Amino acid sequence: MASTRQTPGIKPPALRPGDTVGIVAPASNIKPELLEVGCRALRKLGYKTFYFDSILHQDLYFAGSVERRVRELQEMFKRPEVRAIICARGGYGANYLLDKVDLNTIRAHPKIFAGYSDITTLLTYFTDSTGIITFHGPMVTKDFARADGFDSSSWRNAVSATGDWALPLDSRSGVKALADGSAEGILYGGCLSMLAASLGTPYEIQTSGTILFMEDVATKPYQIDRMLMQLRLAGKFDGVQGIIFGEMLDCLQSGDQNYTLEEVIMRVVGDLGVPIVFGLRSGHVSKQNVTLPIGVRAQLQVSGAQIGFRILEPATLNQVSRSTARV
Repeated sequence: MASTRQTPGIKPPALRPGDTVGIVAPASNIKPELLEVGCRALRKLGYKTFYFDSILHQDLYFAGSVERRVRELQEMFKRPEVRAIICARGGYGANYLLDKVDLNTIRAHPKIFAGYSDITTLLTYFTDSTGIITFHGPMVTKDFARADGFDSSSWRNAVSATGDWALPLDSRSGVKALADGSAEGILYGGCLSMLAASLGTPYEIQTSGTILFMEDVATKPYQIDRMLMQLRLAGKFDGVQGIIFGEMLDCLQSGDQNYTLEEVIMRVVGDLGVPIVFGLRSGHVSKQNVTLPIGVRAQLQVSGAQIGFRILEPATLNQVSRSTARV
């Protein structure tokens, strides 16, 4: 199927060894020891790390006040020495920033912005509202802070201006084919709970023409069913070209349930006539978190057990100076 949605196309500059990575906490509070472990891993990859001391502030379960979190985020976009922004963690609280963040600042200073879980709210909002490519991928106190926590190949391809690259989805990847088909569209999505929570708000997700990625963690199958039905009833599967589900870690009712999550999913989306796969490790995962650039053209092909998934264009610009480009 052909895509009906045009690539947003504002691509941030590529990230190179020696560049500075800014670390932000837009949602829940973080543990300083995990922040340091994650920073060490980033430095081992060749990046410099920078964060404000106020990142350790705490207000209830948030990483400080809304004002602090907005100020931190916008300052990281404005600082010329910061070449990428990686969230420390998700949790809860990014939705408080939506009506306060200055989109003109984001648009004027496009940078790699990476995270998942609750950060999905900001990823989709920034992509839909400014056109900037965002990155569903590893976070500092989560994936970078543990051994084998992130997939180095997809991270490198996504942030270093690699064009037309494939994600290997063979039997070793754990990805399963649920429905055959061939699709091309804009890669989009994130945590299913956050996608569903956007409905009925000014920040509602825009899914037409996309290859839609959805993942979650520790959510019971009937809750997955309910959120998928909510998206379907809201028309959010209309015009979707293909669907990719994440690993769906710990999404069980009980250990002895007599049905699979795949069966639950296909009851809701199995008649859409689009290719569907299950098990891509991006977001809440057991290991090797895959980086997915949100807002670029992608291709999904499913035939029997054979799955092909390609990112069809670079997600970043291969240049030293900051600039923007439109496809």
